Amino acid sequence: MASDTVTPAASAGPANRNIKNVVLDMGGVLMTFNGLSFARHYTETEKDALLLHQAYFGRNEWALLDAGVIAVPTMERIAQAHLPERLHPNLAACAADWQRYSVPIPQTEELVKDLKAQGYGLYLLSNASREIDKQLDHCPAYQLMDGRVVSGFERLMKPDPSIFTLLCERYDLDPASCLFVDDNADNCRGAEAAGMRAFHFTGDADALRVHIEALG
Repeated sequence: MASDTVTPAASAGPANRNIKNVVLDMGGVLMTFNGLSFARHYTETEKDALLLHQAYFGRNEWALLDAGVIAVPTMERIAQAHLPERLHPNLAACAADWQRYSVPIPQTEELVKDLKAQGYGLYLLSNASREIDKQLDHCPAYQLMDGRVVSGFERLMKPDPSIFTLLCERYDLDPASCLFVDDNADNCRGAEAAGMRAFHFTGDADALRVHIEALG
């Protein structure tokens, strides 16, 4: 399994390949992320699911969790203040293990397998909390990664170009040899500011495959 301390490996593939490394976001690219969908597993009505989603996944403070500034217990306490007390047990259950309902996206998983077979370096770059492994432990594509950078451990977040530079420095990558893939256009612009190429992923893995092939 990939980790924060993976030893950099030389990029494989033809020496004349323009793009040697593909850097992938997690939520919305490798794994599903839908707070309302997750909340439905812990509530009995759509109204309560919406309340839970808005109080936990939908608050601005969620970004502080991904940034490593606060931990899950703090995020849970913040959410409690915005929920009726009767839903506090639902919130506790959701906060403990919602990640099991985040599932791999089959089309991207297949593409990652193909890219690995073709010799591309593969890296994960995600805005996520320190509990990211609760999702990645059931993400087959992650097992093929050569390394990762996760915002919650670094206290840097996309789209700050610094987090892309950190990835390249940690794994000795030339930014110009990297294609970054994210479902957030702002994050793509951050990657470009750091010298990478970027692809705004909208769910079409075939379009991503064609784009990578066209880059050569």
